[in-house]
Amino acid sequence: MSYDYQYVTLRLVPRVEREEFINVGVVLYSQEADFLQAAFDLDEDRALAMAAELDLESVRAALEAVCRVAAGEHSPSTPHLDRLGPRFGWLSAPRSTIVQPGPVHGGTTEDPAATLEHLVRILVS
Repeated sequence: MSYDYQYVTLRLVPRVEREEFINVGVVLYSQEADFLQAAFDLDEDRALAMAAELDLESVRAALEAVCRVAAGEHSPSTPHLDRLGPRFGWLSAPRSTIVQPGPVHGGTTEDPAATLEHLVRILVS
């Protein structure tokens, strides 16, 4: 069976005013497959080459928080969203933080988890 999906690329934007970024993760959502998951691959050397003063621990914490929200985990600093669609909407909404979602893209897949891995490999790693 083939499932429609949407995804956003997560971007590390160390200096918003410079409008420079590197891709660091992907959030993939498929309503039909009841799937919402995020994955990241933070290339620390590349990130520090872009901004030597970057707090990598904070960046990693922000990326891990995205993964937790996608998985439906709740914390005091994240919204309590039970359904996948609203969670994806929150994760894909524009922000002015150091980790920002890119535009929403879509496609079809037979295996959303494998597609997420593939997207991280070709867009991030």
